[in-house]
Amino acid sequence: MQPQYIFETSWEVCNRVGGIYAVLSTRAASMQAEHKDKVVFFGPDFGEHSNLTFKESKTLLKGWRPRGVRVGRWQVPGKPIAVLLKWDELWADKNRIFSHAWEKYGVQSHAAYGDYDESCLFAYAVGQVAESLYQHLGMPTTVMHCNEWQTAFTILYLREHCPAIGTLFTTHATSIGRSIAGNGKPLYDCFDGFHGDQMAQELNMVSKHSAEKKAAHYADCFTTVSHLTARECKQLLDKPVDIVTPNGFEQDFVPQGKDFDTARKRARSTLISLARAKGVDAQSTDMLIGTAGRYEWKNKGIDVFLEAMRRLGEEAMRQVIAFVMIPYLEREDFTVGNVHVVFVPTYLNGNDGVLNLPYYDLLIGLDLTVFPSYYEPWGYTPLESMAFHVPTICTTLSGYGVWCEEQGCTTIDKGVAVIYRNDSNTDDVIGHIVNTIAYYLSLTPRKVAAARKAAVELALKAEWKNFFSYYREAYAIALKKSLARL
Repeated sequence: MQPQYIFETSWEVCNRVGGIYAVLSTRAASMQAEHKDKVVFFGPDFGEHSNLTFKESKTLLKGWRPRGVRVGRWQVPGKPIAVLLKWDELWADKNRIFSHAWEKYGVQSHAAYGDYDESCLFAYAVGQVAESLYQHLGMPTTVMHCNEWQTAFTILYLREHCPAIGTLFTTHATSIGRSIAGNGKPLYDCFDGFHGDQMAQELNMVSKHSAEKKAAHYADCFTTVSHLTARECKQLLDKPVDIVTPNGFEQDFVPQGKDFDTARKRARSTLISLARAKGVDAQSTDMLIGTAGRYEWKNKGIDVFLEAMRRLGEEAMRQVIAFVMIPYLEREDFTVGNVHVVFVPTYLNGNDGVLNLPYYDLLIGLDLTVFPSYYEPWGYTPLESMAFHVPTICTTLSGYGVWCEEQGCTTIDKGVAVIYRNDSNTDDVIGHIVNTIAYYLSLTPRKVAAARKAAVELALKAEWKNFFSYYREAYAIALKKSLARL
């Protein structure tokens, strides 16, 4: 049982903010291969000069143009149909919408702050627009896939106003789990003692947690991206997932042949020039290490990475330049022994005013990456690194790291070093990172080439063509439940 149309929504459709953009944009080609132009993504419209990967069309879905809606194609492999929408008119109706969500579903919007209002009104608008398109298309068998708490109100809207559409809700990381980890609490050592509702009160996360929890309970199919997070969902959202849908990647994003060599040379030249501009006597033979991600000091392991670079500097026998490519992390560059740490505190979208290259176009020039995450439900950064032939170091607290262990790949010779991490072994983790990098520095060119080859071979096992079957099963679960409900 498969849908005739697949609708999908996220705050990151045509709007690159974090890892969910990578999930959806890389999966689009596989979706299009099976459901050509029967796939429609819904995202926020921030204006013509903001949604840089969206190209508007006057002919797609001709005859259907609700007010405040633009239709076009997402300029990623597969070029799926994308619908961008505004939700300005809903602000005047916010109190009624939130009151109704409380009365009917128990969503506690009264404690909201920050981006809650905007996200939920966007999601409500997506529900309205999706219902309109569903009717315009003749009410085909359809699923709506919603990603993260920001789209919870889409689930609730369709449940009430368009129950024929089967709904899927994916939490890529529970909002309360991320908050527990980010606030320095021992998420893993005391896991069984945490209760989601109680922690939401303590950490001032009531509204986001409430919206996410209700979406998980009311969706026809509830999914997450790893068994790590599935355990978290059961404990903190009081709802076991229906299926785990691991994240894949596509080689379409990686240059091939001579184009790869050209892109790597350009990236290395750019990174070395940046280091020289910051006062480092950088040479083309230096080892270039990188880390990247959101500015989450503990969750992303930024603290661990920087301390590892300090210790590495005390024993490295060759010059190393470590690039910290994390937006808003504005700190002073520093040097310890042969290790120079260079901060790149800007969002690498190709138009940052400094490097003017997208993240992937810089990643390809690195020799090694390190992502020592404490909280990482999946972990796209190490997978992306390996896809670009760059060996990586990650931890057992990332879903991807666990997946690599399952494939029998845990040492840098095999393209990825997976380091055991818990709440109390931070010093051991740092030491393991230092030793792994020191070992990699000692490898002959032939062994380095073998490690790079192993990295990309493992990344190929995580292509979407190998993971998309999980989504087919999820669609079937959602449709079965929606039909039973009707």
